[in-house]
Amino acid sequence: MEHQVFVPVPADDLRAVLRDPARVARCVPGLQQDADTGVGPLSGRLKVRAGGSTVTYRGSAAVIEQDPDRFTFEGEGTEVRGSGTVKFSLGLRLTPAPDGTRIDFTAHAAADGRAASFAPEAAATALRRLLDRAAAQLAAGSAISDPVAEAEDADGPAGPEDEVTEVSATVFETEVPPPSLDPFLAGGSEDVDAAGAPRPPAEAAHARRTMIGRSAEEVDHAPPRGRYAPVPAPAATATGDSLRWIAPAAALALASAVVIGRALRRRR
Repeated sequence: MEHQVFVPVPADDLRAVLRDPARVARCVPGLQQDADTGVGPLSGRLKVRAGGSTVTYRGSAAVIEQDPDRFTFEGEGTEVRGSGTVKFSLGLRLTPAPDGTRIDFTAHAAADGRAASFAPEAAATALRRLLDRAAAQLAAGSAISDPVAEAEDADGPAGPEDEVTEVSATVFETEVPPPSLDPFLAGGSEDVDAAGAPRPPAEAAHARRTMIGRSAEEVDHAPPRGRYAPVPAPAATATGDSLRWIAPAAALALASAVVIGRALRRRR
């Protein structure tokens, strides 16, 4: 099948796109690229709709430059849901024209499976629609250059003022402030000991005595106090006292019953 499309883009810009497989992959309508970059950018899933049927293929393709004006796409694919396969060869020819470029497509394909049941008219219409969209994407892609290169060119070469000065200071040279548990170090205490060192206030000394000597686990696992302290379980002394008097009373009642029973027998 042959098809012709005109795009308002110079032929040199189209050649730049066709020579970059990554930019060509962005021009294929509906191509979902694979995450595996080792296969190449022109690999992944492509959904083809012809008439009332839709088939999704997974495959890959390659671009071969025959000469500066002729390129060839060769590839193959397999149905995602099925065992059908398709192989195709698409020739592309660039012809400079006033205010743009004429692209001549020549397509050859061999398919089996679900694609073999497509009507020839429906398959030709679907292929022309796909080529028209691909040509439009190709023209749009030629107008988009590399944004990273443009940003680097706009910034220009790095000057001496743009260089990063090496930082020689380290965290070990940073002055460490006094701990918050020693508030007497922040203020000038006039109370000093015999050696001339400032003596901590009574409150600070008490706090240090309670904290020093206790491990971190003891501090972390100390039981809460105040309103959040655990409520102790009720004492079981009342129940124990009652059980202590039940046994003698039961024994006394049993002995009384035995004595009364014997007395009644004797009277009879």
